[in-house]
Amino acid sequence: MSTMTFKGYTARLDYDERDNLFVGRVLGLRSIISFEGSSVDQLRLAFEVAINDYLAECQEQGVTPEKPASGKLLLRLAPELHGQAMVAAKAAGKSLNQWVAEVLHREVHM
Repeated sequence: MSTMTFKGYTARLDYDERDNLFVGRVLGLRSIISFEGSSVDQLRLAFEVAINDYLAECQEQGVTPEKPASGKLLLRLAPELHGQAMVAAKAAGKSLNQWVAEVLHREVHM
């Protein structure tokens, strides 16, 4: 999956062979923000315009724009996995939160 980031918002990028266009959709929001372009440069510009329009519309309406992620993550795990993660965190001398954050960071940036 290819992505593009602007002002903290990330979009998934695809190529629509039928229409011969690059298309993008902003991830992690309830609002649907999509854009398109016939070149990468046009796609980048359309993405930036879409985000700026979204932020301006939120400001005009007096609402807080959605953020792609709040920084809070609720996980539901099997009790055995939860216990194993707690032991691994303790063995590393870290809190479970610190340990999970490091594992996720490492996996995301591989």
